[in-house]
Amino acid sequence: MNAESLKHMFGLNHYVIGVNARDLSHQESLVEPQPGGNCANWVLGHIVATRGAVLGLVGEQPVWDAATTDRYKRGSKPITPQTAKPMPELLEALDRSQERLVAGLSRLKNEDLAKPAGDETVGRQLATLQFHEAYHAGQLGILRRVAGKAGAIK
Repeated sequence: MNAESLKHMFGLNHYVIGVNARDLSHQESLVEPQPGGNCANWVLGHIVATRGAVLGLVGEQPVWDAATTDRYKRGSKPITPQTAKPMPELLEALDRSQERLVAGLSRLKNEDLAKPAGDETVGRQLATLQFHEAYHAGQLGILRRVAGKAGAIK
């Protein structure tokens, strides 16, 4: 794993997330799958919130403050029309996080990826977080169908 590979994989995620989410209306983003699960609004917000950890690992600042991040963390209260961020704001935050992520990854060297980060290395944590994000990017493809949209990736 190297920074260029991570940049490529996070770039693919950014593309897939955008294709699946950019044409969802705010109301469509709030449709919940049945019998349970999170709506597209929460999943997209969760991706942006989790990118805060990714950005920290590459020496960049998160795009959201702690209160906004907490709204979209695992185990947070369900999103409601009153607590959900509007889709344009979520997408803008995703794009800002992508710019910062690319900048941070562009500065990383192999030795930076080998540095310890908790029980793992920086590189291994980034790889795990990239996989986590890809998982949720795929969920957005399903959630757009739950909201009544055609599949976006052909």
